[in-house]
Amino acid sequence: MKDNKKKTTHSSSFGRLWSYLQVYRFPLYLAIFLKIISVIMSVIEPVVIGLAITELTKNTLDIIKGVAGAHINVSYVGLVLVFYLLRGLIYELASYYSNYFMTNAVQATVQDMRNEMIEKINRTSVSYFDKQQFGDLLGRFTSDVETVSNALQQSFLQVVNAIFTLALVIGTVLYLNLQLGAVFVITIPISYFGARFIMSKSQPYFKQQADALGTLNGFVQENLTGFNVIKLFGREGRSLDDFKEITEDLQKVGFKANFISGLMMPFLNGLSDLTYLIVAVLGGLQVLAGRLTIGNMQAFVQYVWQINQPIQNLTQLAGQLQSAKSSLDRIFQLMNEPDEANDATEVLEGDLTGQVIFNHVDFQYVADKPLIRDFNLEVNPGEMVAIVGPTGAGKSTIINLLMRFYDVTAGSISVDGHDIRNLSRKDYRKQFGMVLQDAWLFEGTIKENLRFGNLEATDEEIVEAAKAANVDHFIRTLPGGYNMEINQESSNISLGQKQLLTIARALLADPKILILDEATSSVDTRLELLIQKAMKTLMQGRTSFVIAHRLSTIQEADKILVLKDGQIIEQGNHESLLADKGFYYDLYNSQFAEK
Repeated sequence: MKDNKKKTTHSSSFGRLWSYLQVYRFPLYLAIFLKIISVIMSVIEPVVIGLAITELTKNTLDIIKGVAGAHINVSYVGLVLVFYLLRGLIYELASYYSNYFMTNAVQATVQDMRNEMIEKINRTSVSYFDKQQFGDLLGRFTSDVETVSNALQQSFLQVVNAIFTLALVIGTVLYLNLQLGAVFVITIPISYFGARFIMSKSQPYFKQQADALGTLNGFVQENLTGFNVIKLFGREGRSLDDFKEITEDLQKVGFKANFISGLMMPFLNGLSDLTYLIVAVLGGLQVLAGRLTIGNMQAFVQYVWQINQPIQNLTQLAGQLQSAKSSLDRIFQLMNEPDEANDATEVLEGDLTGQVIFNHVDFQYVADKPLIRDFNLEVNPGEMVAIVGPTGAGKSTIINLLMRFYDVTAGSISVDGHDIRNLSRKDYRKQFGMVLQDAWLFEGTIKENLRFGNLEATDEEIVEAAKAANVDHFIRTLPGGYNMEINQESSNISLGQKQLLTIARALLADPKILILDEATSSVDTRLELLIQKAMKTLMQGRTSFVIAHRLSTIQEADKILVLKDGQIIEQGNHESLLADKGFYYDLYNSQFAEK
């Protein structure tokens, strides 16, 4: 397997982008071919005009000198003008269709990149997302990809245009006049290396600018999500100060990036003016000496600007190209993240019964900072296991390990005798139903959200699951019932109602192992009792893990584990733990002492 952590250099980033473009080689190569045709038509323009000017000048001078039979060679000039117009038509058609085919190739490429990114996200481990800002990841999918798209759309053909224009102009001027052509040849490397030097100085600032934009996106997303909390605690001033600090950093690196890259235009314009002056002087002397026609002289003057134009275009695009490079680095940084290990060596032949064994499990999120130490637990099929303890005790971590969102550092977890590290994550997780602490629903109807738990569920099965979760009555009171649209933020239903719907969704999946992570921590007492009543029946025959701060939800658990600092300090059922008068006893009394 190749090293996915390799550094994406300037060449490798654009080289990797080229591999995406090559999939659409036909429209891409056709666009390049048509662009080359348009470049040829553009480069020959001064020569064609020069032919007419030279002939007209010669005819005019002959008439002035009184040469016998002297006249304007209308047929020759007319033929040249017809060829000039035909050249112009070919140029316009080639330019138009070149952009047309390039647009097709670019848009298809960008679509492929976005699809591959979302596929990569689905293959990436949960630990990666725990370390990333949501807004920063969102920026890679939106602004970074769009930056690359704009660079491809606007810059690629101009790069092709610049390369072939330079090559054809150099060949043409050297053919027309070796001395004047040498002037062009000398100025080109000066322009190139000068521009490259300036670009090398500005590139680090463009990378910092892209990173600062990612930080800004993350900050804005976070503050908009928690806007009510910021208002509640009166932290608007602190939030504003933090925002100003981020934007000040963005302003500094943005100024440096654009200022340094902006130095290229004055540099190239000054070099172009110097080249024009040298060509005008040397060319004028050669015209007077009869070694250069007046038509070719004007062609050289046009070529001064024509050869400067592609370099100027590259200069103007330098900022965009550098921003695209920075965006590509960020995109490929995501692409280079290792996939979740697909190391399945055993296949589940059927549904699990739900026997779970934690055998001397150790785990740490950060090296040298152990969280779970020598954790041992045996759960029989159909048992309800409750996990309680203070914040940071490791309750959610136990669930993360059971679901294989993370793998244990030492020891093992087995289900029905299978070490879960030997099972396919996808097949293994199909055996689970889970209600997360943060109830998540997507934009769509209530029926679509419930069917997410089982895509093949019938309408009748959806209703039965809703009834079992005691949410059917609530749904029928809503406008549209099961067909009511939930908005993007799920703000048109309450938090408690959202949690009931996620419970119904989990039940519809008919899992063999059920996990409730703070499942009733956000509902009122009446709804909590309804949920407990439904769960008592529905958890029969299922191994269930429940994490809750409200001890009223777990009094009928077969086992209650009391965690502290990643270790089980007490274990038993509700009555036995109360009788022991330990940590659980104190926690229970703290919740139920006051009536």
